[in-house]
Amino acid sequence: QVQLVESGGGLVQAGGSLGLSCAASGSIFKINAMGWYRQRPGKQRELVTTITSGGSTYYADSVKGRFTISRDNAKNTVYLQMDSLKPEDTAVYYCNAEGDLYGLGPPYVGDYWGQGIQVTVSS
Repeated sequence: QVQLVESGGGLVQAGGSLGLSCAASGSIFKINAMGWYRQRPGKQRELVTTITSGGSTYYADSVKGRFTISRDNAKNTVYLQMDSLKPEDTAVYYCNAEGDLYGLGPPYVGDYWGQGIQVTVSS
């Protein structure tokens, strides 16, 4: 019911910047929280940052002060600006969205995922 399409990413040198975006589409009443997870080589997927529909944000300690999440509710799009990138930020980044199909809350609320996008930071 919800498709998430990510764009951006790529290869950058340490200290550089990259931006990611993720657009949600489909037949859904409301997108609640949106966020980004990442999976580094040999590691489990981890939460990076989230933003509510009201604009409240959360950041993992490892990216606080370097990454900035924002969203455009009218476009159902979330953005991730990544600055001062480090080699340890190298990962596949996944967009996540919590969607409320009918505006009625559970059990009509579900988690949706993008296909993942590679970010590589060279030293």
